[in-house]
Amino acid sequence: MLQEYEELLLRFYSPEITFDTLEMLLKSPNIIQSIPYYKWKLITADPDDNKFVDCALNSGADYIVTNDKHFNVLKTIPFPPIKVIDIDTFKEMIA
Repeated sequence: MLQEYEELLLRFYSPEITFDTLEMLLKSPNIIQSIPYYKWKLITADPDDNKFVDCALNSGADYIVTNDKHFNVLKTIPFPPIKVIDIDTFKEMIA
């Protein structure tokens, strides 16, 4: 999963900033690394997104925060239950 973060960060930032950001994420005490052992394969429109769903389910996350429309399918699947909220909703929640 770090590879996808690295690819996205490199689109906007230098390799040095990308490396520092990933190091910070890996060493942060409030980050939980999750290795899912079951693959649900719930998102068919962009199967690469499934790793985020699997990690969220495996770690017991309350939400997946994203503006990616591929995750909207999760709102129609009753099991396993996973809430998806957009970034603006998340900002309101923590404000």
